[in-house]
Amino acid sequence: MVKQPKPQPEKYNDLITYIRRGYIKIPKFQRDFVWGIEDTAKLLDSIIKGYPIGTFILWKTRERLRSIKNLGGADLPPTPEGDSVQYVLDGQQRLASLFVVLEGLQVNKGNKIIDYKEIYVDLDKNINDDEPIITPEKTEENKCITLYDLLSNKVSYLAKNYPDYIDKIQDYRDRFTTYDFSTIVLPDYPIDAAVEIFTRINTTGTELTLFEIMSAKTYDEIKNFDLQEKYKQLQEDLESIGYDTIPSSTVLQCLSLNLVKECTRKAILKLNKDDIINVWDGTVESIKYAIDYFRTFYHIPASRLLPYNALLVPFSYFFFIKKDKPDSEQEKLLQEYFWRSSLSYHFSSAVETKLGQDAKRIVQIINREKRGYDFNVLLDKDEIKNWWFSTGDSYCKAILCLFAYFNPKSFDNNGDVILDNSWLKQSNSRNYHHFFPRAYLGKNPNENSIVNITLVDDYLNKREIGAKSPSEYMQKFKERNLYLDETMKTHLIDDLDDFGVWENYYEKFLEKRSEKIVEELRKRIEILC
Repeated sequence: MVKQPKPQPEKYNDLITYIRRGYIKIPKFQRDFVWGIEDTAKLLDSIIKGYPIGTFILWKTRERLRSIKNLGGADLPPTPEGDSVQYVLDGQQRLASLFVVLEGLQVNKGNKIIDYKEIYVDLDKNINDDEPIITPEKTEENKCITLYDLLSNKVSYLAKNYPDYIDKIQDYRDRFTTYDFSTIVLPDYPIDAAVEIFTRINTTGTELTLFEIMSAKTYDEIKNFDLQEKYKQLQEDLESIGYDTIPSSTVLQCLSLNLVKECTRKAILKLNKDDIINVWDGTVESIKYAIDYFRTFYHIPASRLLPYNALLVPFSYFFFIKKDKPDSEQEKLLQEYFWRSSLSYHFSSAVETKLGQDAKRIVQIINREKRGYDFNVLLDKDEIKNWWFSTGDSYCKAILCLFAYFNPKSFDNNGDVILDNSWLKQSNSRNYHHFFPRAYLGKNPNENSIVNITLVDDYLNKREIGAKSPSEYMQKFKERNLYLDETMKTHLIDDLDDFGVWENYYEKFLEKRSEKIVEELRKRIEILC
């Protein structure tokens, strides 16, 4: 049974001294210092009046976490080697406020510099008044002193400049220096227990993310390893190739699967710091290999087209183990896995558990072992024909991936259609063209069918097509594009006449194109049958 920790008092100067000497740290999984001068003044007014301000909860440990190194322009020293450090689990904003005021610091908040010396004590007010004694603004009609001067300046300076208030000033100084700040120290708790405590008492209303926890846990100054900085660098590397939307949780899952073949939250929290550091470069390399494979083999040019971000994890695992491109047999098995996962809502629930199971399938694929699937794949053309288009739907994304595979060409000149994340986020993006424009169709119940979507240039969609009928706008492209028939094949529209385009026959278009879509999807999921 864990013994219940009891509060113990600490004095103001002692707390500040502990921060100055590096014994109290604010872990980087805490939020940044956000209290403005008004909140800080209210806190200080409560202290000078003897009101309780809550308890500081500190975690005492020899672990070294990622922590704030600079507060209000003041560099905070490292904890002396071999000594324990106390990380603030609750009370960061209050403790930081006390520190910046006593140090008289300036804090940059966005484009505004806040000077914490500019907090005043109204010497003409009394301690028992309902109105605050400490305020963020100087009262012109009353005698005021900055709290910084009150706490920091010599008695001789105070006596010279405030001779009529010296007794009151001394009383206020004593109130600060003798105030008992309630603290609870949790000694030698494991990090998952400390984080659980932080999560339960966190009053910001923002849940601590697993990545924030792991960033703090894996920080290593000697090895120059900072998970947040490493992830930021990975994002920058992927941005240039259109895959900058890979979430940090997916990267953690890749790390965990590579290390322990499972990636539940519990498994990730148990990962050893040194193991993570040692496997980081190999994991980044495997992620890049997987993304390169998505781009070259499946022709998926941007991460927003991926049906699930989770798909990156098993493919990264494949390249982490194999460290080479798949051979023809492995390629077929990977393709079947990709399309069955994408067309079955495979990762719509229990993602972490399924990724652990799929790790075993990836090993089987590496060993060229074919195994059956219990994924319920929908390949009914009548269902697809009536499928409502949405960029948040994984099934729609799978069909968009199919469209992207054929490297769609511009209706106008047969040039490549450029697809990137900036245009692919929303369903009304100009990269998504309703071949039969919705404005033309009116209130047709199937106006937004996924089968009616083609991938085009944003300029083309806006300027050249608009609300025109297909026969009208396609006639103009026929006159300009000598290769129009070939162009349309890249959009899975084999024949404009056979697909009902020239007669503006929407139902025929849906029927023929849904047949074509199903035909191509079947090739991919029945490749080994």
